[in-house]
Amino acid sequence: MFAPPDLPYSGRICAARYNITMLDPALLGQVASGGPHGDGPVRLTGHRPHSAAAARYLSHAIAHLRDHVLADPAVADQPLIASTAAQHLAATVLATFPNTALTEPAGPDRGDARPATLRRALAFVDDHADQPVTVAEIAAAAHVTVRALQYAFRRHLGTTPLAHLRRVRLAHAHHDLVAADPAGGTTVTEIAARWGFHHAGRFAAEYRKTYRRAPHRTLADG
Repeated sequence: MFAPPDLPYSGRICAARYNITMLDPALLGQVASGGPHGDGPVRLTGHRPHSAAAARYLSHAIAHLRDHVLADPAVADQPLIASTAAQHLAATVLATFPNTALTEPAGPDRGDARPATLRRALAFVDDHADQPVTVAEIAAAAHVTVRALQYAFRRHLGTTPLAHLRRVRLAHAHHDLVAADPAGGTTVTEIAARWGFHHAGRFAAEYRKTYRRAPHRTLADG
């Protein structure tokens, strides 16, 4: 965050405690509104957070990923978990620091936000829900910019591409819970992690809100 990732730098730290959190800079472009058709890679334009609240938000996000998501190797090795965690970290960084990403769709992007765009995006999500997927990849499959994609989802579905992807994965988790043999040793946590839900409590709450019952009850009645 103190220097462009492709340039060397040197510094001196005196009497300090710090944690180093690293991420692929390309992730910033994948989760930002600029997307693959933007004006170049997304860059941070300052190393100070927007506010003390933003700094706390980033700190809490890093602690959560470190202590609850990546601490368990069995969970951290799940491809969807790793992808979701990386995208969450990148999105939090963009929400914390000033950067070059644009957030509002331009005129051409609004014109691209048509139902046909949405159909292509929905088909791609349905076909790739079991794989790590970024907003940029969904936009590329729909042949539009990320801004146009986000505008299409907001305009026609009242949601975001990643929120829709999460709902699709929840539906797949529900199907697996229904189909699982309760005597076979399969657990709710295993099925949740398979579909990218790393926090069992939040998965249970989201599942209960959607299906009006606890996931362990669905598994037991399967």
